[in-house]
Amino acid sequence: MAAFSTLLKSFVRNANLVKNGAAVSNNLLRPNTSNALEAVRKMSGHEMMHIKPSRWSWNRFKDLLNFYVMLGVIPATVVITYINLFIGPAKLAEIPEGYVPEVHEYYAHPITRWMTKHVKKSYQQEYEVMCQHIYETDYARKLRLAEKRVHQKMQEKQDSQAYYYEPVTGRNERHFKSMLDRAPENVGTR
Repeated sequence: MAAFSTLLKSFVRNANLVKNGAAVSNNLLRPNTSNALEAVRKMSGHEMMHIKPSRWSWNRFKDLLNFYVMLGVIPATVVITYINLFIGPAKLAEIPEGYVPEVHEYYAHPITRWMTKHVKKSYQQEYEVMCQHIYETDYARKLRLAEKRVHQKMQEKQDSQAYYYEPVTGRNERHFKSMLDRAPENVGTR
């Protein structure tokens, strides 16, 4: 690669450039000894930097819009078009003897059937979730009532130590036992 750059430099030094139909010798790569030590300042030009508002937000918005259109809108359109053209809505038919249809089978369109089967909760699931919520709130109410009764008994008997007692954990006991086992090592001999 270095050989090519050396050949290119020698070619450019010897080449005559054509400018406006006239041959001009190339002095760009030759050192100019006349003003080699002068500082060159080019401040008289009228090229100005035009201050304008940033377009970063607009470009970011366009990038994100393009990304989400490619990611979501186009695949969704393709899937919905395929389902509408090749699968189509369900047709009514006789229910076989002894068969109980599920909730999602009552809808005609395949996308609606899929959403009711996999996304939306059925009435039975919503009812059981509501029952669980009622059970948890009732249990919390009973705990608050029991705590209130404990506070009342503590006030009646002037007893406050038992309520603030912290139970002993096995971790603390093991630590204390290890401290006792190491005690002879820590004690200095005379």
